Amino acid sequence: MEAGLFTANNVWMMICTALVFFMHLGFSLLEIGLTRQKNTINILFKNVFIICTGLLLYYLGGFNLMYPGDFNGFLGFAGFGLDPGVDGMTAAYADGGYTYWTDFLFQGMFAATAATIVSGAVAERIKIGPFMIFTIIYVGLIYPIVGSWQWGGGFLSTLGGEDGGFHDFAGSTLVHSVGGWAALIAVYLLGPRIGKFDEEGKANAIPGHNIPLATAGVLILWLGWFGFNGGSVLSADPEGTSLVLVTTSLAAAAGGIGAFFLSTLLYKNYDLTMFLNGILGGLVGITAGADLMSPTEAIAIGFIAGLIIVLAVAFIDKIKLDDPVGAIAVHLICGIWGTLAVGIFGAKAGLDQILYQFTGIAATGVFCCLSAFLILIIIKKTKGIRVDKTEELDGLDLHEHGMDAYPDFRMNQH
Repeated sequence: MEAGLFTANNVWMMICTALVFFMHLGFSLLEIGLTRQKNTINILFKNVFIICTGLLLYYLGGFNLMYPGDFNGFLGFAGFGLDPGVDGMTAAYADGGYTYWTDFLFQGMFAATAATIVSGAVAERIKIGPFMIFTIIYVGLIYPIVGSWQWGGGFLSTLGGEDGGFHDFAGSTLVHSVGGWAALIAVYLLGPRIGKFDEEGKANAIPGHNIPLATAGVLILWLGWFGFNGGSVLSADPEGTSLVLVTTSLAAAAGGIGAFFLSTLLYKNYDLTMFLNGILGGLVGITAGADLMSPTEAIAIGFIAGLIIVLAVAFIDKIKLDDPVGAIAVHLICGIWGTLAVGIFGAKAGLDQILYQFTGIAATGVFCCLSAFLILIIIKKTKGIRVDKTEELDGLDLHEHGMDAYPDFRMNQH
């Protein structure tokens, strides 16, 4: 490979790495916008902690746990730290798509995303200490193990033999549902926020304090997804990257329209938050198969994801789970849909592929649910995971951090 092409590939991957990093700002703004101002510092603290620990843990062992080389297909480990080896900085590494260092940093940005998904779902009532312990274990161990099953050459990648197996291009299951399953378990163990459900079990809306910030967060996430999916081409290949960016954007737009359409039909109002989550649902839905779909198929996948969002949010309320930002609906349920869609639409559509996709979903779900439950139940029984009533009513910013995000605009939001 000529040096210029190798350099161009690597530069593209570094740009995508920066875009995925930028997504963490999007997550932060979305989460604080959809929750109350008295918990703003707490949410921002968790998101900054996730980025810092995620990168360090991925350096210490996560990268080599996710990419262990030759292993039994279920669990392998190539050692602590990083070692580019003889070819790590040359075109002999990764077919000239990027260098070893770029590979580590790009994948490290993905690792932190899984825990960020959990952060939004458990907002406004989880203790900061137990959340940090959970993040360290889940990002450091669980995420890279699941990733190794497919991206590290594990058993999911070989389900179909030479014909190919499970397909998850950029992580509808391997990133989004890994976070979504943990969010589901955490929300169940935590219980709902005070005032979310009345005595008859009816859900009450707890409005977010800054919808403009939430909107900015979603638009930043959409931009960041160009790196999330575009970088998953693993080179600057013109055909591959341009198709992926088109399918990603069309699915996002269709997801927003789908959610807008159904929520307006059902609730007779133009709900911006549902519109925003529809966009995210479309993005998550296309992530598994963005490289396989035509533009029309991407629109169909995104539109259905938008419809799913509206129904999923209502269902989650009905079963009395409290997810302040809709993370379970967006990342878990649309992640499952997007993964299955690979077997329904696109170049790999077919019954065999649907079975491969279902196997990947099931294996990830069982492992993540059991792992998250075990980690959280131990913490719950020892340290506790939920703040007390007074702390929740006053806000976590005051009691957990001794700070106020808006000291000049203090309000009573009990």
